[in-house]
Amino acid sequence: MTHDRDPAGTGHDPTPDSPPHEPARGREPMFNLPAVVVAFIVACVGIHLVRVWLLSPQQDLGLILRFAFFPLRYSGGYTLDVYAFLAPFTYSLLHGGLAHLAVNTIWLAAFGSPLANRIGPLRFLLFWALTSLAAVGLHYVLYKGDAVPLVGASGAISGMMGAAARFGFRIDRREGRAAFAGRILSIPEVFASRTAVTFLVVWFAVNLVMGLGFGAPDDGGSIAWEAHIGGFLAGFLLVRAFDRRPASYS
Repeated sequence: MTHDRDPAGTGHDPTPDSPPHEPARGREPMFNLPAVVVAFIVACVGIHLVRVWLLSPQQDLGLILRFAFFPLRYSGGYTLDVYAFLAPFTYSLLHGGLAHLAVNTIWLAAFGSPLANRIGPLRFLLFWALTSLAAVGLHYVLYKGDAVPLVGASGAISGMMGAAARFGFRIDRREGRAAFAGRILSIPEVFASRTAVTFLVVWFAVNLVMGLGFGAPDDGGSIAWEAHIGGFLAGFLLVRAFDRRPASYS
């Protein structure tokens, strides 16, 4: 997620010939993304390509003014129109540049796919909406008078990373790969897991470094690390409310 400072510019059944009690060694597709994740990727990429190839700078500016998140819009000096209610969600589909889009697409595929497989497409949509809202909510609390637009899916993706920590990065042995498998860990259990704690420390350290100005984009924008934290905390604390599996699942 960035401040855009230049807005114009599933397991396999054994085969019939398999020996008893021995699962078949099926091949996993190289790209096995849930449809809802693909839809978000297509939406983000498609919107960006339209902005770059089809819109004039003036039209692109108009799109940003309507659908990006501007904290100043909600600080009392402006009449709240329909776009003011859409922007806390639509900003997550806009990106500040190709590198910003590429990074978010990779992380969305990596963390969004296992979450979508776990909670299903409808809950995934609601999870995206809630974590996107939580991201801009924290950003707004800290920057109420800011007139710089906020764009990017990384608030929602940070929420997915927060959710990942609640599963402790265990291995789904039926799939033979890391997944959101088994029961959701309690918060004390997360902090008792060396793997989960290491992930939390690294994640917050990276965002702290971003907050100090390192790793900022070259296009004049800046990384909205506070929004990342808002999304991450929402995903970490609220993922259980989106789970469709019983608490006793293991």
